Amino acid sequence: MNIYGVWAIYRFEMARWGRTLFQSLVSPVISTVLYFVVFGSAIGSRISDVGGVSYGAFLVPGLLMLSLLTQSVSNASFGIYFPKFTGTIYEILSAPISYLEVVIAYVGAAATKSVIIGTVILITAAFFVDLRIAHPAAMVLFLVLTAVTFSLLGFIIGIWADGFEKLQIVPLLVITPLVFLGGSFYSIEMLPEFWQKVTLLNPVLYLISGFRWSFYEISDVPISLSIAMISVFLLVCLSIVWWMFHTGYKLKA
Repeated sequence: MNIYGVWAIYRFEMARWGRTLFQSLVSPVISTVLYFVVFGSAIGSRISDVGGVSYGAFLVPGLLMLSLLTQSVSNASFGIYFPKFTGTIYEILSAPISYLEVVIAYVGAAATKSVIIGTVILITAAFFVDLRIAHPAAMVLFLVLTAVTFSLLGFIIGIWADGFEKLQIVPLLVITPLVFLGGSFYSIEMLPEFWQKVTLLNPVLYLISGFRWSFYEISDVPISLSIAMISVFLLVCLSIVWWMFHTGYKLKA
């Protein structure tokens, strides 16, 4: 493996993000505070607890997952789209570095950014609620796997997009609604039976449920199903990325 090539791309992506580090970190912190003020105070005062956990604490995994998914997709999609936009993608493709190493560098940088932001949100949340993590190893596993998987999805979107508008379509019109409707701010047990069954069709539910289990040992679906679902997402994304490089889809003129 060309370690120097991977490190060069990774370092470049992290340096580019570092130039806007203040805005990148302040924005999720402010958003987290607003969510706690609006949902935790206004709605939480009317909901005593959910599954034996205070509503404010119940929100934390959902907020983390919301930020993690959107940041992973956005960072990775812009990271690979920008070289396409400027034309430097051809220099990368002709460099002595394999397609796998290109993916590792870009996806690794995007996942690193998302994990850092997720950690900042977790620290911020600790100032508002009595936070506990029952299974730290499982929490870190879900955090990293989700960041990597959705960074791969963002990488796919970045290759597919042929304009800045398309970069925002999937995060805004697909990812965010699925997170909001996937039990991030409520348990599906609160829903009527029909809507519980409908919500089970939402793939993001399994990610949020597994992530919440690592905190409080409560979940809407079995933890094994959550692990299986994130594994399937990862394999599907890897397969699509392999196909894109194998065929040169929107990468080669």
